[in-house]
Amino acid sequence: MYNFVFQNTTKIYFGENQLEHLGEELKQYGTRVLLTYGGGSIKKIGLYDKVMDELKKTGLTVFELSGIEPNPRHTTVNKGADICKKENIDVLLAVGGGSTIDCTKAISAAAFYDGDSWDLVTHKAPVTKALPIVTILTLSATGSEMDSAAVISNLDTNEKYGLIHPLLQPKVSFLDPANTYSVSAFQTACGAADILSHIFDCFYFTASKKMDMVDRVMEDVIKTVVKYAPIAVKEPENYEARANLMWASSWALNGFLTTGGFQAPSCHAMEHELSAFYDITHGLGLAILTPRWMEYILDESSAPQFKKFGVNIFGVDESLSDMEGAERAIECLSDFLFKTLGLQSTLTEIGIDDKKFKVMAKKACRGDVLQGFKALTPEDVENIFRMCL
Repeated sequence: MYNFVFQNTTKIYFGENQLEHLGEELKQYGTRVLLTYGGGSIKKIGLYDKVMDELKKTGLTVFELSGIEPNPRHTTVNKGADICKKENIDVLLAVGGGSTIDCTKAISAAAFYDGDSWDLVTHKAPVTKALPIVTILTLSATGSEMDSAAVISNLDTNEKYGLIHPLLQPKVSFLDPANTYSVSAFQTACGAADILSHIFDCFYFTASKKMDMVDRVMEDVIKTVVKYAPIAVKEPENYEARANLMWASSWALNGFLTTGGFQAPSCHAMEHELSAFYDITHGLGLAILTPRWMEYILDESSAPQFKKFGVNIFGVDESLSDMEGAERAIECLSDFLFKTLGLQSTLTEIGIDDKKFKVMAKKACRGDVLQGFKALTPEDVENIFRMCL
């Protein structure tokens, strides 16, 4: 029997020339807007000016928070919350990728909290209220534009945790594939790895019984990424490729796939330690970890699922034994990530050694066991980290 509740309330404007609706959507929530963005790429591509024109046209008062980091810090969340309190902000407008949107989600809740925003992330204080959020997506990766989750880092303590609450769901998101044309080949590839990992880690490779219909949808989303990510890497202004990646990103983590079952994401927990300690790109860490995790947990119970993945996604020979098919599937995924997309394949290549593996492994398991497709002890996690060197 399958029991679930599904609701997604984010309104999507997909495609070109949709920003003409931005002002009217924002004005539903008030007139004082906090615009949040990252390092300034939105100014280079002309998106900032387009956004500001629409906001001025509608007569909105705009305040800004720029410089949001790729792994957004709780200190930046605090800055944003301070602006919201001081300027009586009505609505937040996040323009950027998942990091900007995640930070903005945390700001929306922290605006109603008097303490450090890290208290909300670590659940020392509850989320009780949040400002409405509108987003304009510029990077296909996290799916944050259509879900209620955010991931925030604390570099003072080398911690990176998720903050999830229904109040953090964006009200409206604008998805124009043309806004991702300037995304580098590296970031496009990392984004693709992130999309795939959301599906693998949370829904597809699972010990629980899955709904076949949802399983088939997952495989189609995976195949979409495998088909279009290499095209987007080579042809950055290919609209079809960018559009398919953008929509795949949203649907990989907007709650629909959860209707087939959800589990704790092992690779994400391990990668959060890598980026908490070394501030690396999240998708790259996931790409390096995922094939090693698959190899480490490969046994008689996991082999059938890995083989099925290889057969349905990469055309692995169905006549192979479960173990042989699984091994071939892992090889195919590695080739896709490291040869086709060109991502670095080891932690050594990006300057990470084994000095902090033990503490990272313990933190990933919260000192006990990391649940997921296969339960992992701190020793298991440390072994997987070492496989990535």
